[in-house]
Amino acid sequence: MEDERSLRWRSQLQSQSGVVSREQARVAGFTEKAIAWRLRSGTWQRIHRGAYATFTGDLSREGILWAAVLCVGPGAALSHETAAEVHGLTNEPSTRIHISVPAGHDRSRYRKIRGVVIHRARCLVPEQQPPWQLPRTTVEDTVLDLIGAARSFDDAYGWIAAAIGRRLTTAELLGKALAARSRMRWRAWVTDAVQDAADGVHSPLERHYVHGVERAHGLPLARRQAMRRQGSGNRYLDNLYEEHGVCVELDGVAAHPPEGRWRDTHRDNANLVQGTETLRYGWPDATEHRCRTAAEIAAVLRSRGWTGTLRPCGPGCTAAKCD
Repeated sequence: MEDERSLRWRSQLQSQSGVVSREQARVAGFTEKAIAWRLRSGTWQRIHRGAYATFTGDLSREGILWAAVLCVGPGAALSHETAAEVHGLTNEPSTRIHISVPAGHDRSRYRKIRGVVIHRARCLVPEQQPPWQLPRTTVEDTVLDLIGAARSFDDAYGWIAAAIGRRLTTAELLGKALAARSRMRWRAWVTDAVQDAADGVHSPLERHYVHGVERAHGLPLARRQAMRRQGSGNRYLDNLYEEHGVCVELDGVAAHPPEGRWRDTHRDNANLVQGTETLRYGWPDATEHRCRTAAEIAAVLRSRGWTGTLRPCGPGCTAAKCD
Protein backbone atom coordinates (compact mmCIF):
# COMPACT_ATOMS: atom_id res chain seq x y z
CA MET A 1 0.00 0.00 0.00
CA GLU A 2 1.15 3.51 -0.77
CA ASP A 3 1.96 5.63 2.24
CA GLU A 4 0.44 9.08 2.82
CA ARG A 5 3.45 10.93 1.44
CA SER A 6 3.38 8.92 -1.78
CA LEU A 7 -0.35 9.52 -2.24
CA ARG A 8 0.15 13.23 -1.62
CA TRP A 9 2.94 13.32 -4.22
CA ARG A 10 0.80 11.60 -6.86
CA SER A 11 -2.09 13.95 -6.18
CA GLN A 12 0.24 16.95 -6.37
CA LEU A 13 1.63 15.82 -9.73
CA GLN A 14 -1.87 15.40 -11.12
CA SER A 15 -3.04 18.79 -9.82
CA GLN A 16 0.04 20.67 -11.06
CA SER A 17 0.09 19.15 -14.55
CA GLY A 18 3.18 17.11 -13.66
CA VAL A 19 5.24 20.19 -12.70
CA VAL A 20 6.87 20.54 -9.28
CA SER A 21 9.36 22.73 -7.50
CA ARG A 22 12.62 21.53 -5.99
CA GLU A 23 11.19 22.20 -2.52
CA GLN A 24 8.11 20.10 -3.24
CA ALA A 25 10.25 17.23 -4.49
CA ARG A 26 12.38 17.39 -1.34
CA VAL A 27 9.28 17.32 0.88
CA ALA A 28 8.10 14.26 -1.05
CA GLY A 29 11.34 12.46 -0.13
CA PHE A 30 13.61 13.05 -3.14
CA THR A 31 17.22 13.79 -2.28
CA GLU A 32 19.31 16.33 -4.20
CA LYS A 33 21.17 13.41 -5.76
CA ALA A 34 17.92 11.72 -6.86
CA ILE A 35 16.64 14.96 -8.43
CA ALA A 36 19.95 15.52 -10.25
CA TRP A 37 19.93 11.93 -11.59
CA ARG A 38 16.41 12.31 -13.00
CA LEU A 39 17.41 15.53 -14.74
CA ARG A 40 20.60 14.01 -16.22
CA SER A 41 18.79 10.90 -17.40
CA GLY A 42 16.02 12.90 -19.06
CA THR A 43 13.29 11.40 -16.89
CA TRP A 44 12.58 14.93 -15.65
CA GLN A 45 12.98 18.25 -17.49
CA ARG A 46 14.29 21.48 -16.02
CA ILE A 47 11.80 24.17 -17.12
CA HIS A 48 13.20 26.98 -14.98
CA ARG A 49 15.66 26.99 -12.13
CA GLY A 50 14.03 25.04 -9.33
CA ALA A 51 10.95 24.07 -11.41
CA TYR A 52 10.75 20.70 -13.15
CA ALA A 53 8.43 18.69 -15.38
CA THR A 54 8.36 15.10 -14.17
CA PHE A 55 7.80 13.73 -17.70
CA THR A 56 9.21 13.97 -21.22
CA GLY A 57 7.49 15.87 -24.02
CA ASP A 58 5.77 19.23 -24.25
CA LEU A 59 4.08 21.02 -21.37
CA SER A 60 0.42 21.93 -21.38
CA ARG A 61 -0.50 25.60 -20.98
CA GLU A 62 -1.34 24.95 -17.33
CA GLY A 63 2.02 23.26 -16.86
CA ILE A 64 3.80 26.30 -18.29
CA LEU A 65 1.96 28.54 -15.83
CA TRP A 66 2.78 26.26 -12.91
CA ALA A 67 6.46 26.26 -13.82
CA ALA A 68 6.54 30.07 -13.84
CA VAL A 69 4.73 30.46 -10.52
CA LEU A 70 6.88 27.83 -8.81
CA CYS A 71 10.08 29.37 -10.15
CA VAL A 72 9.23 32.91 -9.00
CA GLY A 73 8.81 31.63 -5.48
CA PRO A 74 6.56 31.69 -2.39
CA GLY A 75 3.78 34.29 -2.37
CA ALA A 76 3.65 34.54 -6.17
CA ALA A 77 0.27 34.59 -7.91
CA LEU A 78 -0.81 34.85 -11.53
CA SER A 79 -2.21 38.32 -12.23
CA HIS A 80 -3.22 40.80 -14.95
CA GLU A 81 -3.74 39.22 -18.41
CA THR A 82 -2.66 35.76 -17.22
CA ALA A 83 -5.10 35.72 -14.31
CA ALA A 84 -7.75 36.95 -16.76
CA GLU A 85 -6.97 33.95 -18.95
CA VAL A 86 -7.31 31.52 -16.05
CA HIS A 87 -10.54 33.12 -14.79
CA GLY A 88 -12.13 33.06 -18.25
CA LEU A 89 -12.20 36.85 -18.65
CA THR A 90 -10.58 36.41 -22.06
CA ASN A 91 -10.39 33.56 -24.55
CA GLU A 92 -6.84 34.40 -25.62
CA PRO A 93 -3.74 33.21 -23.74
CA SER A 94 -1.47 36.05 -22.65
CA THR A 95 1.70 36.39 -24.72
CA ARG A 96 3.74 36.95 -21.55
CA ILE A 97 3.03 35.45 -18.15
CA HIS A 98 2.13 38.06 -15.54
CA ILE A 99 2.84 37.28 -11.89
CA SER A 100 2.34 39.51 -8.84
CA VAL A 101 4.40 39.29 -5.65
CA PRO A 102 4.03 41.14 -2.33
CA ALA A 103 5.62 44.59 -2.54
CA GLY A 104 7.09 44.45 0.95
CA HIS A 105 9.22 41.36 0.35
CA ASP A 106 12.91 41.40 -0.50
CA ARG A 107 13.41 41.81 -4.27
CA SER A 108 16.23 39.25 -4.26
CA ARG A 109 13.74 36.62 -3.08
CA TYR A 110 12.12 36.44 -6.53
CA ARG A 111 13.77 35.12 -9.65
CA LYS A 112 13.57 36.81 -13.03
CA ILE A 113 12.38 34.56 -15.83
CA ARG A 114 12.36 35.16 -19.56
CA GLY A 115 8.81 35.74 -20.79
CA VAL A 116 7.51 36.51 -17.30
CA VAL A 117 6.52 39.98 -16.07
CA ILE A 118 6.68 40.39 -12.30
CA HIS A 119 4.47 43.04 -10.67
CA ARG A 120 4.90 44.19 -7.10
CA ALA A 121 1.50 44.57 -5.40
CA ARG A 122 0.95 46.51 -2.18
CA CYS A 123 -2.02 44.44 -1.01
CA LEU A 124 -1.67 41.11 -2.76
CA VAL A 125 -4.37 38.69 -1.59
CA PRO A 126 -4.48 35.64 -3.89
CA GLU A 127 -7.86 34.05 -4.44
CA GLN A 128 -8.56 31.22 -2.01
CA GLN A 129 -8.02 27.96 -3.89
CA PRO A 130 -8.09 24.26 -3.03
CA PRO A 131 -4.64 22.73 -2.46
CA TRP A 132 -2.35 22.79 -5.48
CA GLN A 133 -4.61 24.90 -7.68
CA LEU A 134 -2.92 27.66 -9.67
CA PRO A 135 -2.57 30.70 -7.38
CA ARG A 136 -4.08 33.78 -8.98
CA THR A 137 -5.48 37.15 -7.99
CA THR A 138 -9.24 37.34 -7.50
CA VAL A 139 -11.48 38.25 -10.43
CA GLU A 140 -12.08 41.66 -8.85
CA ASP A 141 -8.40 42.44 -8.26
CA THR A 142 -7.55 41.11 -11.71
CA VAL A 143 -10.02 43.55 -13.30
CA LEU A 144 -8.71 46.48 -11.27
CA ASP A 145 -5.09 45.59 -12.09
CA LEU A 146 -5.96 45.49 -15.79
CA ILE A 147 -7.72 48.85 -15.55
CA GLY A 148 -4.58 50.30 -14.00
CA ALA A 149 -2.53 49.05 -16.96
CA ALA A 150 -5.09 49.85 -19.69
CA ARG A 151 -4.17 52.16 -22.57
CA SER A 152 -7.62 53.75 -22.78
CA PHE A 153 -11.05 54.00 -21.13
CA ASP A 154 -12.42 51.65 -23.79
CA ASP A 155 -9.84 48.95 -23.00
CA ALA A 156 -10.54 49.36 -19.29
CA TYR A 157 -14.30 49.15 -19.77
CA GLY A 158 -13.87 46.00 -21.83
CA TRP A 159 -12.49 44.21 -18.75
CA ILE A 160 -15.32 45.46 -16.53
CA ALA A 161 -17.94 44.44 -19.06
CA ALA A 162 -16.36 41.00 -19.56
CA ALA A 163 -16.25 40.27 -15.82
CA ILE A 164 -19.86 41.26 -15.17
CA GLY A 165 -21.25 40.16 -18.54
CA ARG A 166 -19.79 36.65 -18.11
CA ARG A 167 -21.12 36.56 -14.54
CA LEU A 168 -17.67 36.06 -13.04
CA THR A 169 -18.32 38.80 -10.47
CA THR A 170 -20.88 41.44 -9.54
CA ALA A 171 -20.94 45.21 -9.39
CA GLU A 172 -21.11 44.96 -5.60
CA LEU A 173 -17.96 42.83 -5.34
CA LEU A 174 -16.07 45.07 -7.76
CA GLY A 175 -17.18 48.10 -5.74
CA LYS A 176 -15.85 46.53 -2.52
CA ALA A 177 -12.51 45.72 -4.14
CA LEU A 178 -12.31 49.27 -5.49
CA ALA A 179 -13.03 50.77 -2.06
CA ALA A 180 -10.27 48.63 -0.53
CA ARG A 181 -7.62 50.22 -2.74
CA SER A 182 -6.08 53.42 -1.49
CA ARG A 183 -4.76 54.21 -4.97
CA MET A 184 -6.80 53.62 -8.09
CA ARG A 185 -6.53 55.08 -11.55
CA TRP A 186 -9.73 56.73 -12.85
CA ARG A 187 -11.57 55.93 -9.60
CA ALA A 188 -14.68 58.05 -10.26
CA TRP A 189 -14.96 56.83 -13.83
CA VAL A 190 -14.54 53.18 -12.75
CA THR A 191 -17.32 53.58 -10.17
CA ASP A 192 -19.74 54.80 -12.86
CA ALA A 193 -18.54 52.21 -15.37
CA VAL A 194 -19.16 49.33 -12.95
CA GLN A 195 -22.77 50.44 -12.58
CA ASP A 196 -23.17 50.72 -16.36
CA ALA A 197 -21.96 47.14 -16.78
CA ALA A 198 -24.36 45.98 -14.06
CA ASP A 199 -27.20 47.69 -15.97
CA GLY A 200 -26.46 45.59 -19.05
CA VAL A 201 -23.99 47.74 -20.99
CA HIS A 202 -21.75 44.90 -22.09
CA SER A 203 -19.09 46.48 -24.31
CA PRO A 204 -17.20 49.75 -24.80
CA LEU A 205 -19.25 50.36 -27.97
CA GLU A 206 -22.50 49.95 -26.04
CA ARG A 207 -21.24 52.42 -23.45
CA HIS A 208 -20.45 54.98 -26.15
CA TYR A 209 -23.99 54.54 -27.42
CA VAL A 210 -25.63 54.92 -24.00
CA HIS A 211 -23.64 58.02 -23.01
CA GLY A 212 -22.95 59.68 -26.37
CA VAL A 213 -26.13 58.94 -28.28
CA GLU A 214 -29.01 58.06 -25.98
CA ARG A 215 -28.44 60.06 -22.79
CA ALA A 216 -26.64 63.00 -24.38
CA HIS A 217 -29.51 63.65 -26.81
CA GLY A 218 -32.46 62.96 -24.50
CA LEU A 219 -33.68 59.77 -26.16
CA PRO A 220 -35.90 57.52 -24.03
CA LEU A 221 -34.23 54.91 -21.82
CA ALA A 222 -33.85 51.53 -23.50
CA ARG A 223 -33.93 48.17 -21.79
CA ARG A 224 -30.47 46.62 -22.02
CA GLN A 225 -29.89 42.97 -22.92
CA ALA A 226 -33.63 42.40 -23.28
CA MET A 227 -34.44 38.72 -23.70
CA ARG A 228 -36.63 37.70 -26.62
CA ARG A 229 -37.81 34.20 -27.50
CA GLN A 230 -36.91 33.44 -31.09
CA GLY A 231 -37.36 30.00 -32.61
CA SER A 232 -36.13 27.31 -30.25
CA GLY A 233 -33.96 29.61 -28.16
CA ASN A 234 -33.55 33.02 -26.57
CA ARG A 235 -31.87 36.10 -27.99
CA TYR A 236 -30.68 39.17 -26.10
CA LEU A 237 -31.23 42.57 -27.70
CA ASP A 238 -28.67 45.29 -26.96
CA ASN A 239 -31.12 48.18 -26.57
CA LEU A 240 -34.89 47.63 -26.74
CA TYR A 241 -37.30 50.58 -26.75
CA GLU A 242 -40.15 48.21 -25.94
CA GLU A 243 -42.94 50.76 -25.75
CA HIS A 244 -42.21 51.91 -29.30
CA GLY A 245 -41.19 48.60 -30.86
CA VAL A 246 -37.67 49.71 -31.78
CA CYS A 247 -34.40 47.84 -31.20
CA VAL A 248 -30.89 49.26 -31.59
CA GLU A 249 -28.17 46.66 -32.12
CA LEU A 250 -24.49 47.54 -31.89
CA ASP A 251 -21.68 45.75 -33.67
CA GLY A 252 -18.01 46.56 -33.20
CA VAL A 253 -16.85 44.36 -36.09
CA ALA A 254 -16.15 46.38 -39.23
CA ALA A 255 -17.09 43.58 -41.61
CA HIS A 256 -19.01 40.35 -41.11
CA PRO A 257 -18.33 37.12 -42.96
CA PRO A 258 -21.31 36.16 -45.17
CA GLU A 259 -22.72 33.74 -42.59
CA GLY A 260 -22.61 36.51 -39.96
CA ARG A 261 -24.52 38.92 -42.18
CA TRP A 262 -27.20 36.33 -42.86
CA ARG A 263 -27.48 35.55 -39.17
CA ASP A 264 -28.08 39.23 -38.42
CA THR A 265 -30.63 39.43 -41.23
CA HIS A 266 -32.53 36.44 -39.88
CA ARG A 267 -32.56 37.96 -36.40
CA ASP A 268 -33.80 41.30 -37.74
CA ASN A 269 -36.53 39.54 -39.70
CA ALA A 270 -37.59 37.66 -36.57
CA ASN A 271 -37.76 40.96 -34.66
CA LEU A 272 -39.94 42.48 -37.38
CA VAL A 273 -42.33 39.53 -37.27
CA GLN A 274 -42.71 40.31 -33.56
CA GLY A 275 -43.41 43.95 -34.33
CA THR A 276 -39.96 45.36 -33.53
CA GLU A 277 -37.96 47.37 -36.05
CA THR A 278 -34.17 46.92 -35.80
CA LEU A 279 -31.53 49.60 -36.38
CA ARG A 280 -27.85 48.58 -36.53
CA TYR A 281 -24.86 50.78 -35.77
CA GLY A 282 -21.09 50.43 -35.41
CA TRP A 283 -18.20 52.37 -33.88
CA PRO A 284 -18.31 55.49 -36.10
CA ASP A 285 -22.08 55.82 -35.59
CA ALA A 286 -21.76 55.83 -31.79
CA THR A 287 -18.72 58.11 -31.69
CA GLU A 288 -17.89 60.61 -34.47
CA HIS A 289 -21.39 60.47 -36.03
CA ARG A 290 -23.32 60.15 -32.78
CA CYS A 291 -25.48 63.25 -33.42
CA ARG A 292 -26.64 61.93 -36.79
CA THR A 293 -27.34 58.54 -35.22
CA ALA A 294 -29.42 60.14 -32.47
CA ALA A 295 -31.47 62.01 -35.08
CA GLU A 296 -32.14 58.81 -37.05
CA ILE A 297 -33.26 56.93 -33.97
CA ALA A 298 -35.44 59.83 -32.87
CA ALA A 299 -37.16 59.87 -36.26
CA VAL A 300 -37.95 56.15 -36.08
CA LEU A 301 -39.16 56.45 -32.48
CA ARG A 302 -41.45 59.35 -33.43
CA SER A 303 -42.94 57.32 -36.25
CA ARG A 304 -43.87 54.79 -33.58
CA GLY A 305 -45.38 57.18 -31.07
CA TRP A 306 -42.53 58.85 -29.17
CA THR A 307 -43.42 62.45 -28.32
CA GLY A 308 -40.15 63.50 -26.70
CA THR A 309 -37.81 66.27 -27.79
CA LEU A 310 -34.33 65.65 -29.11
CA ARG A 311 -31.84 67.88 -27.31
CA PRO A 312 -28.38 69.00 -28.44
CA CYS A 313 -25.44 67.25 -26.80
CA GLY A 314 -23.33 70.42 -26.95
CA PRO A 315 -22.68 73.67 -28.83
CA GLY A 316 -21.65 71.92 -32.04
CA CYS A 317 -24.39 69.27 -32.03
CA THR A 318 -25.89 68.58 -35.47
CA ALA A 319 -28.71 66.32 -34.31
CA ALA A 320 -31.36 69.03 -34.72
CA LYS A 321 -30.26 69.69 -38.32
CA CYS A 322 -30.41 66.00 -39.17
CA ASP A 323 -33.70 65.42 -37.35
